[in-house]
Amino acid sequence: MATVLIAIDGSNFAENAFKWYVANFHKPANKVVLLHVIENLGIQDMSPARYLELQKEAKEKAEALKAKYTSLAKDLGVESAEVHIKTSDKPEHAIIEAADKGKATYIVSGSRGMGLLRRTILGSTSDFILHHAHCPVLICKAQ
Repeated sequence: MATVLIAIDGSNFAENAFKWYVANFHKPANKVVLLHVIENLGIQDMSPARYLELQKEAKEKAEALKAKYTSLAKDLGVESAEVHIKTSDKPEHAIIEAADKGKATYIVSGSRGMGLLRRTILGSTSDFILHHAHCPVLICKAQ
């Protein structure tokens, strides 16, 4: 049995990556972990009330995402899917840590398809995963 960690967020890129995985790689015996990481917010530039408001919004969005992917997995026939939500200062690091801790056989991530210059300036979660994971990584380019 393989353990597959799929990084998800609210984007179409993540949803397309999950659907692509199911259509092309999924096996019924695979354990599928869909992981959403809420990025910790820096409070230095906002009031405590605003920080709490944004934190609440992020948790509500994460719960909605969990419901969406639980339903989508069921609709796609993925019986073994679990949706996990974590919070981290650096989501890309949390994905690698979760893959290591869960002994993931491989990681699936969507990609926004940024060019080299933009990726260099902004960074890229999928690029980080690709270069730091201790297991194979499948990056699904934007479709």
